[in-house]
Amino acid sequence: MSSPVTFIATPFIQLSRKRVLLRQTVAQEIRQRYVGSVFGILWALLQPLLFLLIYAAVFLYIYKVRFQLFNSDEYVLLIFCGLLPFLGFAEALSAGVSSVVANAGLIKNTLFPIELVPLKAVLGTQVTQVVGTGLLIVAILYVRGIGLWALLLPILWLFQLMFMAGLLWVLSGLNVFFRDLQQIVSSLILLLMLLSPIAYTLDMVPESMRLIVNANPIAHFIFCYQSLLMLDQQPPTASMAFVSLSSLLLFIFGHAFFRRLKTVFIDSV
Repeated sequence: MSSPVTFIATPFIQLSRKRVLLRQTVAQEIRQRYVGSVFGILWALLQPLLFLLIYAAVFLYIYKVRFQLFNSDEYVLLIFCGLLPFLGFAEALSAGVSSVVANAGLIKNTLFPIELVPLKAVLGTQVTQVVGTGLLIVAILYVRGIGLWALLLPILWLFQLMFMAGLLWVLSGLNVFFRDLQQIVSSLILLLMLLSPIAYTLDMVPESMRLIVNANPIAHFIFCYQSLLMLDQQPPTASMAFVSLSSLLLFIFGHAFFRRLKTVFIDSV
């Protein structure tokens, strides 16, 4: 029986050993994602901008939302802060839940580590968020300047990757035996879009609704992105603590769960 330290360190050690193979498969995943399209990798920029345009039009001109701390331009940037991590989650979930079933050929290849299949789906779908975040930072610097808390952004993104990897190790493994799960997750993504604080902050949520919002793990990541980039006078201590702890635990548990389950994958895909 392995010690607790070994159990915790196992996913980090194994992924470190396979980092070259992971980098190669992720690069291939990104190329395949945009091959044959007219705009190619420009979609990584066009997609978030299209969503931002829709959200800004709805909340600024239809609902006529006004934010005391920000003018209209800054409020659009706040929306972008929430939209980008949500798109990162949504794309990873859409691609990752069915990744094991969709890569049956790789799974039956005993030389390929199966654990990398959901992970390459996570990393391969991050182009949109990475490109969009770069654009967002440039826009914030131009409109209002940026605080020192933004230096924590890479750490927050790393926790987000760990959270998604752990979650998809669990979901993609279960989807092998319960194929309806990928349809359920597709519907759940739409629900999460409504429940995620893309165009508002935690302070704007009524007390009666905060329990529902706080039950959504994506909401905590969004609050952190908003705080680091736009609400830099309010360090997201509680949300960052939740994000870091939940990401680490889910990453370790998901990896262990997937390793236990993978012994029966070949007979089921």
